[in-house]
Amino acid sequence: MNVLVVGANGQIGKHLVSSIQNSDKLKAKAMIRKEEQASYFKELGAETAVVDLESSIDAIAKAAEGMDAVVFTAGSGPHTGKDKTMMIDLDGAVKTIKAAEQAGVKRFVMVSSFDTSREAILEAPESFSPYVAAKHYADEWLKASDLDYTIVQPGMLTNEEGTGQVQAQVEVDRGEVPRQDVADVITACLENDSTIGKQFQLVGGNTHIKQAVNSL
Repeated sequence: MNVLVVGANGQIGKHLVSSIQNSDKLKAKAMIRKEEQASYFKELGAETAVVDLESSIDAIAKAAEGMDAVVFTAGSGPHTGKDKTMMIDLDGAVKTIKAAEQAGVKRFVMVSSFDTSREAILEAPESFSPYVAAKHYADEWLKASDLDYTIVQPGMLTNEEGTGQVQAQVEVDRGEVPRQDVADVITACLENDSTIGKQFQLVGGNTHIKQAVNSL
């Protein structure tokens, strides 16, 4: 399975490309914003496509041509304003969904936020609510599409080394999860068609990743 990783140069994205390249079933194509970012992925044996997420749907669709799946793991980051959150986390996500459809790619994995409910938008701090709202509507757009989707909602992300063990269910208590484990969960989801149509929260836990994914 050939997988386009959108937001590949991000912290989860880099782990994900590495995780995919270590799978005997998957092969990654890294969608990056700048050519100078390509060397990291070429060393992993991954193909690259230089496309700005704020460019056209056609440009993203071209990168997705020949792919079997798309993973959206891009994010505006915590230090940008509401405008960039709107352009990346919402518009960028929706454009990627439409680009996947245009390119004939059926499988789509979305890296979302831990809680994207309407209640979470209302309860979030003012600085964080635009991000939650963007993720909420991006998730809703994906669920309304005809794509074979999986929506992963990780808890507080850390840079700790992955443990290979998580808790993954529709609802779990808030907690932390290493980015490396999130990436390995995404890889496991891509390898397991039973995750199609599933949306789940993800934190650190005591269940092996493949077992946790199989139990969704």
